[in-house]
Amino acid sequence: MEHEVETVTEAAAGDAPYTQGMPQLNFESWPNQIFWLLVALVAIYLILTRIALPRVASVLAERRGAITNDLLAAEELKLKAKSAEAAYNAALAKAREEAAEIIAAAKRAMDADLAAAIAEADREISKRTAASEARINEIHAGMRESVTEVATDTASALVAALGGQADDSVKAAVAAHVKG
Repeated sequence: MEHEVETVTEAAAGDAPYTQGMPQLNFESWPNQIFWLLVALVAIYLILTRIALPRVASVLAERRGAITNDLLAAEELKLKAKSAEAAYNAALAKAREEAAEIIAAAKRAMDADLAAAIAEADREISKRTAASEARINEIHAGMRESVTEVATDTASALVAALGGQADDSVKAAVAAHVKG
């Protein structure tokens, strides 16, 4: 430590050798600096060309390969998706056709059932109409007989009230008049 103190005090007193300026700009040390600069550049060049750049190139090649594989896989999946969509559309069209056939068959069956029900209703209506007409005809015939009988009785009673005698001519006149 004493030695250091002497050097510092010598430097402070001005007794030590002193050089002015920056050591890098001292032209006497330039050949040495240029040599080490060249050694450092060659070392950096060798490290880059032998170690770093091949690793970067291999990483880039792997990335290109991965990207290419991913693009091929995406294209393959796209083709599969298109074929799946086509199959889906075909199945959908087939299902629609089957549904239309089922609907048409159900409509035909309902139309047949409806036609059968209408025919049965028409037959029932015809039966009831015929029965009603027969009943109306019976009532009409009974009414005609009743009217003829009432008219004959009334005419006979009128003729008897007027002082005449009712005979078959009154019945014939009433029957002719009721016949029309």
